Amino acid sequence: MAHKMWSRILSPCLFRGLTLHRRSLFTMQLSSSQFKCLFNDGLKGLAEVFEKHQHELRIAGGAVRDLLSGKQPEDVDFATTATPDQMKQMFQKAGIRMINNKGEKHGTITARLHNENFEVTTLRVDVQTDGRHAEVEFTTDWQKDSERRDLTINSMFLGLDGTLYDYFKGYEDLQNRKVRFVGSAEQRIQEDYLRILRYFRFYGRVALEPDEHEPETLTAIRENCRGLSAISGERIWTELKKMVAGNHVAHLLELMYSLELAQYLGLPPDGNVEEMKRVWQNAKDYSPKPMTILASLFHCPEEVEKMDLRLKVSKEEKVLALFLVKHRRELCKSEDEPESLKPFTDYIIDSRELDSNSKVCELLKYQGEEKLLAELSRWSIPQFPVSGHDLRRLGVTSGKEIGATLQKLRNIWKKSHYQMDKDELLSYVKT
Repeated sequence: MAHKMWSRILSPCLFRGLTLHRRSLFTMQLSSSQFKCLFNDGLKGLAEVFEKHQHELRIAGGAVRDLLSGKQPEDVDFATTATPDQMKQMFQKAGIRMINNKGEKHGTITARLHNENFEVTTLRVDVQTDGRHAEVEFTTDWQKDSERRDLTINSMFLGLDGTLYDYFKGYEDLQNRKVRFVGSAEQRIQEDYLRILRYFRFYGRVALEPDEHEPETLTAIRENCRGLSAISGERIWTELKKMVAGNHVAHLLELMYSLELAQYLGLPPDGNVEEMKRVWQNAKDYSPKPMTILASLFHCPEEVEKMDLRLKVSKEEKVLALFLVKHRRELCKSEDEPESLKPFTDYIIDSRELDSNSKVCELLKYQGEEKLLAELSRWSIPQFPVSGHDLRRLGVTSGKEIGATLQKLRNIWKKSHYQMDKDELLSYVKT
């Protein structure tokens, strides 16, 4: 039986046979290299357990979208007609270890096979939602589960025999690079207000053009954006970071401001949108960190502090934002030597911080200094050759005097473009 199942899965064609049945259900056959790569020993073992107990198992959501886009999914989630209790009984009989039972009340069981975790969720419908959480009821109806998902491109299922199940034209939207909510945009948003940011994130990943939004979608976002105030800062920041790492970032951030979302996202209400658009144009080809782009919206350090209170960003991210806001104007290339990296390397030498090189790289992206950025990537931080021990051997014993002398020698060394060696520098002490 298992041999027949795998021969069906590894069909030689990519797409085969288009059919329409059961209301708006669209199906077709998928057999791509990315799909075949999923079938390791762990997934084969998982599939055999579900087949033995006659419960259907399908790949769900984002992994289906990625496979249809010709991408290898980073995470693969599964959906099934089996209830959590039925899954637990199946796995126990098969001697399969289960881990992390936190998702069980929402229908998710995590099984561990061949040193790999497989997250399997029972089909469900949302009985009641409050904009953040949902009370769910289990079902065996695949379309009802598809109906409760956010975007059409995320609402598809893929059988382990390669059959695509698409109830809401997700495949068509993916082919046409359209991002639409399943059914009513307003209803989907009110079920979970974070879906507003998920819309923008996936628009940046899927859409070819920056401004092809459906008017009713933008209306629903504008009229429901206040719901974001009840969403945790951590969840908002996760979505914002992913969005800023995608395409059309300047357009999407400007649109979010025009829809009056900023006040609920920890961003300054009167953010410097024009500066942001300029910085995005400067930096987009150099993989800027999300905070590098967002820092352009802030006028002062106090706005960074307010952002951190709302979003709970990491210490590293906050420090980068404060650094960029403080130094974006004052730390720049010299007018006398516009091709010289020296103002930036001097800062790195003086700061003596482990992450100073990384921060200056982000500043150069912010400023659009392509040549200097390339030069800095090849530059190695030189070691200042003189120590306090060297000065003590020359008779300098006062701690205060040692510190002052080291600083004077460091300045001389910097003026030499870090070329002077220890003996040359110590000759200044001797004289």
